Amino acid sequence: MQPESDDNLRLEIGHVLFIDIVGYSRLLIEEQKERLNQLTEIVLATSQVLESTDEQLVRLPTGDGMALVFHHSAEEPARCALEIAEALQKHPELPVRMGIHSGPVSEVRDVSGRSNIAGAGINMAQRVMDCGDAGHILLSQHVADDLVQYRQWAPRLHDLGDCEVKHGVRLHVFSFYNDEVGNSELPTKFKSASATTGGVPARRSPRPLLLLAAIGLVVAVVAFWLVRKQDAPAVSTAPDKSIAVLPFQNLSSDKENAYFADGIQDEILTRLSKIADLKVISRTSTQHYKSTPENLPDIAKQLGVAHILEGSVQKSGDSVRVNVQLIKAANDSHLWADTYDRRLTDIFSVESDVARAIADQLQAKLTGQEEQVIAARPTESLEAYDAYLRGLAYTLKTAATTANALGSQKHLKEAVRLDPRFALAWALLSAVDSRGYITASLEPTVALKEEARQAVETALTLQPELGEAILAQGSYQYGCVKDYDAAARYFEQARSLLPNSSRIPESLAYVARRRGQWERSESYFKEAERLDPRNVTVLTQHALSYISLHRFPEAQRNLDQVLDITPDDVDAIAYKGSIGLAEGDLSRASALLTPLRAPASDNIVWRIQTYAAILERKPSETIARLKEILTRPDPAQGYHDGELRFWLGWAQQVGGDPAAAQESWRAARAELEPLLKEQPGNYRLIQVLALTDLGLGDKAAALTMADRAIIVNPLDKDAVAGPQSIEVLARVAAGTGQSERAIAALEQLLSIASGGGTTAVPLTPAVLRLDPMFDPLRSEPRFQKLCEDK
Repeated sequence: MQPESDDNLRLEIGHVLFIDIVGYSRLLIEEQKERLNQLTEIVLATSQVLESTDEQLVRLPTGDGMALVFHHSAEEPARCALEIAEALQKHPELPVRMGIHSGPVSEVRDVSGRSNIAGAGINMAQRVMDCGDAGHILLSQHVADDLVQYRQWAPRLHDLGDCEVKHGVRLHVFSFYNDEVGNSELPTKFKSASATTGGVPARRSPRPLLLLAAIGLVVAVVAFWLVRKQDAPAVSTAPDKSIAVLPFQNLSSDKENAYFADGIQDEILTRLSKIADLKVISRTSTQHYKSTPENLPDIAKQLGVAHILEGSVQKSGDSVRVNVQLIKAANDSHLWADTYDRRLTDIFSVESDVARAIADQLQAKLTGQEEQVIAARPTESLEAYDAYLRGLAYTLKTAATTANALGSQKHLKEAVRLDPRFALAWALLSAVDSRGYITASLEPTVALKEEARQAVETALTLQPELGEAILAQGSYQYGCVKDYDAAARYFEQARSLLPNSSRIPESLAYVARRRGQWERSESYFKEAERLDPRNVTVLTQHALSYISLHRFPEAQRNLDQVLDITPDDVDAIAYKGSIGLAEGDLSRASALLTPLRAPASDNIVWRIQTYAAILERKPSETIARLKEILTRPDPAQGYHDGELRFWLGWAQQVGGDPAAAQESWRAARAELEPLLKEQPGNYRLIQVLALTDLGLGDKAAALTMADRAIIVNPLDKDAVAGPQSIEVLARVAAGTGQSERAIAALEQLLSIASGGGTTAVPLTPAVLRLDPMFDPLRSEPRFQKLCEDK
């Protein structure tokens, strides 16, 4: 058969992995067969080969190895090489080297008539491989240029310089390795080149001698400085036994499996955090970083830790692969790494094994109880655990939105349905309910309160010593029962079981704040910030405490910290705007608030924006915005739409359209009143109803509601909600002609710590001078005195 002419060759780019067995020719014939069969089995077992078709991959035997030609991207041979290298770690008797190059290949027919592959791509890959020794994975410059664009590959690329191969050809070669696989040693050919060039491997373009001398001088100076720096005592505030677990990368083909990667990361972190001898940073701080960031020393400094754990999760069917690597952040060096290939039924052992291995690496001492906690299986039902992880993923999101609360609630209920003995899921369900009750991200109904109670009691019955269940009981007492003494006791009890949980000092800060213990609350907030330095919720809540105390510069500082972490945090910007309003600086507030566009469910932003427009007495734009939001009512938001209608009515009244205002207020009352039966403890609902009744001119109903708000949250029992109810009473009394009662309420309000009530803006002398609701008091000397800046 005549060979095909050049005109008939079909050239295309192939991504070639060339593999051979080092020292093959020195083996006996039987040994050669055994080694080649071993290598073939390893290669055929890689996922890149198993998942490929004949059109995607061509396998070529080469006597002492083989060549694999991929057709999609240079990542394919790179991944395949890594899998082969990992497998070869268990076969030291099989020394293999590999080379990768992308170049033109063509299909030809050999003398037997079989289809084969040839071309420069194949030849060059072999020459790249020839530059290495056993264990090396070498890449051509072309492949390295392609892979360096990807964060996962760039750290593995190490420039070796030029290597001379057959016929005097010089190739620029990169070594492909990390601490887990590959060969970090300089190949023999480069060592010999280094010896003949005075320690500098040959490059493609010879450098002028003067330039090389200059480079040598610079290198010497830098080396001297580095030695001096190493000799100097290191200054580090991070404890040696400290670690942050960065978000795990989801490598699953199904991107919806991101919840699974998040869950595995959180479960490993949770196990670590229960070791008292370790300092473990909470996930709320680490979630702002990428899975494999480049600036690990900076991140470690920001978090106050000495070590970083990175990882990835790949879920496929009933199998999962978890890769983890422990890094010493100061010099970005790898201390330990491992890959876990398990069935999903064995996922708990992976979480336990990783936590135990890290504890060993950091030389952390574990008590017997901690050993048991790390090894615990929370459920025997894989389906229940999957539902739990889906619910957990919603709780890991920063925003306490209705959508997140409902999503978490749905999956956690499914988890406990599938396994009624799943104590951890019961505890998390109760925590979600309690948080939704107090934040009103879930409708704060009697039924929700009862569900939270039953869930936490079930969790504690199943596992009385479960730290998460004790913490959930504290959350229930705080959020639903409002028994702050009991809540504090449970939070303190959970400390020994959850030694690294920032949730405990954060929760104690909230309890102290409700009790009016502002200094103690501040101390707890600072403790939470040390454990969780980039937790935007803690930083924001601490800022709100400063706002309540009218310590505006400190509040600004905390909000600026939030914006350094999450620059697009609209709530933080809105709170900064509220400070501008509290200080009477309308232009500064307007500059911050006007550009904000938040979801309709974000009532912080639209409340502050609307109040700013009312204080300026220019509400036309905000009227249009509120009407736009109300065109898309959200039944899941409870009293949300009714509250919007109250604000719309107030803006319309200030804007000179009293008829429209009355219509809006009537619609608001029609939506709000029926909710009271199911939500008797929802003080915000009661406050908005009081102001709605005031707008409608129903003075008796308004005063009744204002008094009811104070009964539900009396100042001596609640230093946060109590002042809000006093503010509502002052507004209602001013609007119903009871000026003495209104001024007395305002005098009391300005003498205590009080944040933003219904308006989300603290009441200050500057606000009193601007707020139209207090216009009936303008002629009163006592009110005029209150409007004076102290």
